[in-house]
Amino acid sequence: MTYSPLALQDARPLVDCAMGRTPADLVIRSARWVCVQTGEIVPATDVAVIAGRIAYVGPDASHTIGNHTQIIDAEGRYLTPGLLDAHMHVESGMLTVTEFVRAVAPHGTTGMFVDPHEIANVFGLKGVRLMADEALLQPIHVFVQMPSCVPSAPGLETTGAAIGPAEVAEALTWPGVIGLGEMMNFPAVFNSDESIHAELTATRLSGKVIGGHYPDLDLGLPFHGYVAGGPADDHEGTRVEDAVARARQGLRVMMRYGSAWHDVATQVRAVTEQGLDPRGFLLCTDDSHSATLLAEGHMDRVIRHAIAQGLPPMTALQMATINTAEHFGVSRDLGMIAPGRYADMVLTSDLVNFRAELVIARGQIVAENGELLADLPCVQHPDWAVHSVHLPRPLAAADFRLHSRANPTVMANVIGVIENQAPTQHLRMQVPVTHGEVHADPAHDLAKIALVERHHGTGRVQVALVQGFGFTERCAVATTVAHDSHHLIVVGTDDAEMAAAVNALAECGGGQVVVRLGQIIGKVELPIAGLMSSARAAVVARQAETVLAGFRACGCTLNNPNMQLSLLGLVVIPALRISDLGLVDVSRFAHIPVLEA
Repeated sequence: MTYSPLALQDARPLVDCAMGRTPADLVIRSARWVCVQTGEIVPATDVAVIAGRIAYVGPDASHTIGNHTQIIDAEGRYLTPGLLDAHMHVESGMLTVTEFVRAVAPHGTTGMFVDPHEIANVFGLKGVRLMADEALLQPIHVFVQMPSCVPSAPGLETTGAAIGPAEVAEALTWPGVIGLGEMMNFPAVFNSDESIHAELTATRLSGKVIGGHYPDLDLGLPFHGYVAGGPADDHEGTRVEDAVARARQGLRVMMRYGSAWHDVATQVRAVTEQGLDPRGFLLCTDDSHSATLLAEGHMDRVIRHAIAQGLPPMTALQMATINTAEHFGVSRDLGMIAPGRYADMVLTSDLVNFRAELVIARGQIVAENGELLADLPCVQHPDWAVHSVHLPRPLAAADFRLHSRANPTVMANVIGVIENQAPTQHLRMQVPVTHGEVHADPAHDLAKIALVERHHGTGRVQVALVQGFGFTERCAVATTVAHDSHHLIVVGTDDAEMAAAVNALAECGGGQVVVRLGQIIGKVELPIAGLMSSARAAVVARQAETVLAGFRACGCTLNNPNMQLSLLGLVVIPALRISDLGLVDVSRFAHIPVLEA
C-alpha cells in the first residue's frame, strides 16, 4: 500500500457511508474523542471507517454498521490521532525502515517524516531511492525528505557520494517525497551559494517544504539571512531564546527529544512561560536509538516528556499530530480525527501517562497492547548496499600517533563533549609531549579520536583529541555510524586498541565495537551501508546494549555515549569536529591544527 495525497479522488464512498447507504468497514464506539482541531475532548463519540479513511465522526454511528462491520468498543477510552514524528533519521536507530516501523507502530506512531541523509552520504541518490522505495511499502505513513547537503560542508569533508540540484529535482518527483531535508549548510544559504540556492529553488517550485538546520548561537544577521533563504522549520535550537527567535520569524519550532538530544525542556518554556502560540511548535525525535525505542518508546515517550515539562496534554498532542500535518501540507489526509482523513487513531486510557493500547493505521489494526499485528514487507537489500567499508589494509597502532616537535608541552585544540547535546565545546588545553608524541591522558579525561576514510579506500587517518568520555581503562570504541559523512570514527586511550577496533569493523562490514584490554567486549554489526541492520529491533538493541555496557566498563558514564560519538564528525554543528580532511572549527567553517606548535 502506498501513500498519495491524491489517493482520495472520489469521496462518494465516504459520503455513502456517512449517510448510511454503505456499511462501514470499521466502527469505533463510545470513545472520548480528542479533537485536536478544536482543542476539545468530546465524550461518547463514534467513528466510522471505510476504505481506510474516516467517513463519520459523531454521537451515533449505528446507521453505518452492517453485517460485516468490525466493531471496537472504546469503553470510554481516549481516541487520539495517530502520532507523527516531524523530523527523524531512521538510520540512527540502526534499523531498516521496515524494522523501525516494527519498533514504533505499537507505540502509536502512524506517520514519520524521514531524512535519509545518512545513507545518502554513503551511496548517494541510489541509497535514498532504496529508502524511499521501502518507505512506500509500510502499513504506516513514511514520508521522505530528500537530503539537501551531501556533503554537508563541501571542502571540509569527503563523502561517499555527492548530491546536487539535479538529484534534488529528480527526487522531488518520486512518490512519497515530501520535501527537502534539513539544510545543514547554513553558511552557504546566507552567503548565497549558487548550488545550494538551486536546491532551495527546486523545492519551492515543487510546492514542497524546505527543512531547516541552524545550530549556531548567533541570532544576528547570519540567522536572518538563513531564514530569508526559505527554510520552513528548525530542530537545532537548544535554548528558549532559540525557540522564540524561530517562532517570530515564521519558522516551525521542532523540539526534539531523542535518545541523546533533550531540547524540549528548555524550548517549551517559550510556550509555558512566555505564552507563545503553541500551534507553531512541533515535537520530533531526530535520532532515536533502537534500545530507546524498545525500552521507552517513540513519540509516546516524547509526549509524556513534554507533558512533564508543563504542557497540557491536548497541547502536547497537537504538537505531535495536527501541527505536524499542517506544516507539511498533509492535514487533509493526516493529523486529526475527521472525515476524509486516513483512519490513523490510537486508543489510550490516560493522556498524561500516554500509552498506546490500540493502534489503527489506514483503517487497519496494526498493534494492540504493545504487540505488532500488521504484516510488514520482506525487503532484500542489494549486494552493493552491504559492502561499504573500504580500507586498503589493516591499520596498526602507528596509524594513530599524534606527533609534535614541541617540548615539554604543546597547546592543543580539543573537542569537548557536552552530555545530552549535539553541540561540542572548543577547548584549548596545554598537553604534555613525550618523545615527540602526544598521548591520551585518562587521568585528565583526555582521549584520542581518529577518523578513518572508509568510502574510497584512501587509507587516510586524521587524529585529534577529545575530552568528556571519562575513559579510565586501556580501551577504544569505533563506529561507522558517524554523521554525516559516515566515515569510521574511533576514540580511545591506547593506539593499539584503536587499531584493533577499526579492523574489527572493517572485517564485519560496519557497526560499533568496544575493545578493552585487547578483547572485544561490545559489538553491533550494521552491514547495510555501515549504518543499519536488517535484524529485529530487539536483536539490534541487545547487541547495541553490549556497546553501551562496554562504554561503562571503560569508565564512561555519559547518558548515551554512542550517539555522542556518532556526531563528532558532524562538521555543521559547532563548535569543533573532525573530518577526513582534519580538525574543523565549525564557527569559522575552516580547518585548524590539532596542535598549535
